[in-house]
Amino acid sequence: MIVWLVGLSGAGKTTIARALHRQWQAVSPATVLIDGDEVREIFQHDRGPDAYTMEGRRINAERIAAMSAWLDRQGINAVVSILCIFPDIMAANRSRYRHYFEAFIDAPLADLEARDGKGLYGAARRGEEANVVGIDIAFPIPENPDMIIPNHINPNQAPGLDGEAIALDILTRIGVSP
Repeated sequence: MIVWLVGLSGAGKTTIARALHRQWQAVSPATVLIDGDEVREIFQHDRGPDAYTMEGRRINAERIAAMSAWLDRQGINAVVSILCIFPDIMAANRSRYRHYFEAFIDAPLADLEARDGKGLYGAARRGEEANVVGIDIAFPIPENPDMIIPNHINPNQAPGLDGEAIALDILTRIGVSP
């Protein structure tokens, strides 16, 4: 089973993914976490100026989809946390894997910019950072997610996203009893 968590930078993908991985692995040890940012760390050559262009993003997304397919063929579950901007890849996922569940973390760009924990959106608005999804690269809303997780953020307080509860909800939806 592949669970694909998609959303903008700062939406809460990693928070949910870590909680989901921890809970799922407790009942099914053959479960791994694939985080888009961590995959870039593994493949050091993806860290240059072209890493975040459309072409660089496609290479990373295709690499993650291929890694997920490889794990799926071995009967290993994967929680994938990715900022995927390619509807064709997500559509292909539905037939690529034995079982696939897609969750979209819906956090409005204005909320993410107001909080901007990584400083990414501010840097993009000031022209210091290029190829930022949501600013100068469009983020297409996933067309047919199995679940939409609203994450409207209050910039004056800590994020209210309850990753543990959302992870439990996803496990229930995919038929896993924690």
